[in-house]
Amino acid sequence: MFLLMVVLFVLGYAAIALEHNIKVNKTASALFLGVALWVLLMLDAGGILGTDIGGRFGEFINSHPELASLPKWEQYVNYIADNQILGFLGEISEILFFLMGAMTIVEIVDQHGGFKIITNRIKTRNKVKLLWIISFVTFFLSAVLDNLTTSIVMVALLRKLIDGKHDRWLYAGMVILAANAGGAWSPIGDVTTIMLWIKGNVTTAGIIPKLFFASLVSLIVPLVALSFTLKGDFAQSLDSSSEKVHSVTPATRRERHLIFILGVGALLFTPVFKVLTHLPPFMGMLLGLSVLWIFTEVMYHRKHNLDEREKRTVARVIKNVDVPTILFFLGILMAVDALQTAGHLTLLSQWLDRSFTSPYPPNILIGLLSSVVDNVPLVAAAMGMHPAVSPDLVNTASAISSAYVADGDFWNLLAYCAGTGGSILIIGSAAGVAVMGLEKIDFMWYLKHISLLALLGYFAGILTYFLMFG
Repeated sequence: MFLLMVVLFVLGYAAIALEHNIKVNKTASALFLGVALWVLLMLDAGGILGTDIGGRFGEFINSHPELASLPKWEQYVNYIADNQILGFLGEISEILFFLMGAMTIVEIVDQHGGFKIITNRIKTRNKVKLLWIISFVTFFLSAVLDNLTTSIVMVALLRKLIDGKHDRWLYAGMVILAANAGGAWSPIGDVTTIMLWIKGNVTTAGIIPKLFFASLVSLIVPLVALSFTLKGDFAQSLDSSSEKVHSVTPATRRERHLIFILGVGALLFTPVFKVLTHLPPFMGMLLGLSVLWIFTEVMYHRKHNLDEREKRTVARVIKNVDVPTILFFLGILMAVDALQTAGHLTLLSQWLDRSFTSPYPPNILIGLLSSVVDNVPLVAAAMGMHPAVSPDLVNTASAISSAYVADGDFWNLLAYCAGTGGSILIIGSAAGVAVMGLEKIDFMWYLKHISLLALLGYFAGILTYFLMFG
């Protein structure tokens, strides 16, 4: 069953990648994969957990002495069903509720024409200039918000600016690259950097100066390459007809500004909320959504046009949220968590540790692997295998030991590679999956048009880091 789980995982990802060829929605394949892997793990719990790769099952039993007298099968059931699945479901729920809150806030702002405040200021219709503007706005916004929220916001903007589907896909692909690159150099720009930051593996003063230029280069290289292929201008902006998209009565100028300020403020407040309260980010996102919801209810209560009120209330807007994308996240993360529980990711991390003495090769491989496997469990496995070393305990004669010190090369490269490596395939990052769901981008189209650009940027950033810090 241990090997069968790997085979099923590969087949499941192939079905996701080839959804348009096999005519099966990727969400259905992801949900099936997520449940099937846990079923296989439960059916052969004795054979898989009997080896206790990583020692997690033994630690669980030791911390619950009341289970020691139970038969082995009941111990496995308690560990898998009551501990691992429920524990991982809590972590997954944080991501899902964060995504739901962000998508709803963006949809509210979009419905009220709030993004006109930005789109009306983007006057250029030149394809190359627009590409650079969109990419740099995404890059810096991602560092402040996070790559997932930023990608959702930028897709909403692209729908106002670009009409043609494949033209918009090209810019959406660059949004994915820019969002992941921008999130890699900020401690709050990506889930993985947040993990490293909270555990003390990296610090704000350490990660920003060391990864900013590498991340910037990883964006500029694809931008330069793509700029040579784009010519001419777009015919017209969709902004003038944005109301037709949703068929709602236009909001007043004052309402648009208020909704935009509250919506963007809610997104920007999320990392501040986390720092102030130490509560999960999704709670800050839901708090912002609730404030925006209350404001719109009060605002519309004064309106006498019942039909207009019903069309633009949050209760109506929330129906436009892309539920299949959320379920896709659920299935993929459940599948990866099953592999983590079974020990596949731990074995991979141990192999990397035995095979390489420099921090560059294992992190490069982790980055490439993160284009297929979610980077969160990969980073979690790396953190579990290599706890951050205190500077006082580092043997300066050992290059590999010094790499594991807080803000050392291993952790900086891990943040960069896991963040930007996910751009190589559209299913390799939260931003990619979100954009894929929102724009219905075909996996093979992205592979043909964006993946090589992302790969060039990925290695260009690593080379930049090597030249700067050796």
